[in-house]
Amino acid sequence: MSDLGVTVKKSENFSEWYTQTVLKSEMADYAPTKGCIIFREYSYAIWEKIQQIVDKKIKEKGHKNAYFPLFIPESLLRKEAEHFEGFVPECAWVTIGGDKKLEERLAIRPTSETIIYSMYAKWIKSWRDLPVKLNQWCNIVRWETKATKPFIRTREFLWQEGHTAHATKEEADQQVMEILEIYRDLMENYLAIPVLAGKKSEREKFAGALYTTTLEALMPDGRALQMGTSHNLGQKFAKVFEIKFIGQDEKEHYVWQTSWGISTRLIGAVVMVHGDDRGLVLPPKIAPIQVVIIPIFYKEVEMEAILKKAKEILRILQENGISALLDDRTEYTPGWKFNHWELKGVPLRIEIGPKDLEKGEITLARRDTFERISKKEEEMLKTVKRTLEEIQENLFKRAKQFLDTHITEVKSYEEFKEVLRTKGGFIKASWCSSSECEERIKEETGATIRLIPFEKEEPFSNCIYCGREAKVVAYFAKAY
Repeated sequence: MSDLGVTVKKSENFSEWYTQTVLKSEMADYAPTKGCIIFREYSYAIWEKIQQIVDKKIKEKGHKNAYFPLFIPESLLRKEAEHFEGFVPECAWVTIGGDKKLEERLAIRPTSETIIYSMYAKWIKSWRDLPVKLNQWCNIVRWETKATKPFIRTREFLWQEGHTAHATKEEADQQVMEILEIYRDLMENYLAIPVLAGKKSEREKFAGALYTTTLEALMPDGRALQMGTSHNLGQKFAKVFEIKFIGQDEKEHYVWQTSWGISTRLIGAVVMVHGDDRGLVLPPKIAPIQVVIIPIFYKEVEMEAILKKAKEILRILQENGISALLDDRTEYTPGWKFNHWELKGVPLRIEIGPKDLEKGEITLARRDTFERISKKEEEMLKTVKRTLEEIQENLFKRAKQFLDTHITEVKSYEEFKEVLRTKGGFIKASWCSSSECEERIKEETGATIRLIPFEKEEPFSNCIYCGREAKVVAYFAKAY
């Protein structure tokens, strides 16, 4: 492969393959600001698709968008001690404005609970004001010290964060699961990435939450990636920020709260899970370009008729809601164009050459399987629609098969370490629920509890670490 394409195999050097794929497909570039990236048009178009999908779904459930300041006074951040402690190591602080030292440090938004809840205390007075269901699409800054990995680990990233307030715990519980289902639908039916759902352990939950629910995916290098979380915050923040309401019983009550979010790390997950040695492979439902049309001609005399037919096909596809592009550049060969659009992961290619024109046919090439199909022109639209659906389904099926074959049940700590070393993936193990065992396992192996499944699974051995009676089954993995 030329220097224009990806020069390492995914199976041989996953990290380098990922970096090359992101940079060479023009998804992102490193910014002059250390630890940050530039979301180029191609990746931002994918983020816009994700935004549109989620925004529509949450608005259907009664959520509304708002925007809160980027700068958070330190006194607000300190109000909830556990929350503050959880985020301080990652905070970036503003201490000077212009040429004057600030009276109070301002944190550059690591998350927005505190600034939003200070306002909820002002706005919520009566049961009639509830529920409050706000969401914001914004940027986040966390001063990561580890190596920059585009989309996965950067100092600034994009996300949405939802924040709701309810009269009862039952309503908050329902909200947590409702959002988790919206996220699962996005991940599995649009991004074509299967996920495991469950609760975080006490040690791994969101700082200040009553409990955290999570969706976890598996990357091809055997590491887990947290794809999205939904938290029941209980009444902890309500009590700290005095978010109270007069109920229908005419008594004063604290609200119950939730927060939830997904970020641009989802784009990194799509690259990792579906990409191959030639570059990106994008699921049709979130691909900025679903079909690319490549005219092929060898003589000037053929060009006019072939281009006319290519433009006609482009019009038909676009009129039917398919995102299509005609690559009619004459300075590049058809072979160069094939490689270019394969690198960019366009799901389907349509080729039109002199023989196709003569027979009244078109040739389709699938990005996921490289299968080539010849079809009569009149069958083009129906075939394109069906093939895009098949590609979407196939990408999910492939990823699901990988996930299913990389969940390993172990009954001893030796077996646990061996699986982690040789295979990776999710390790299903019995656990006594002791945070001490959890901490020791992390220190000794680097693996953390990714989730405890919602549907209780009966322990099948004693605790994997201490040998005492196990209380739950937990899924461990090394993670990004």
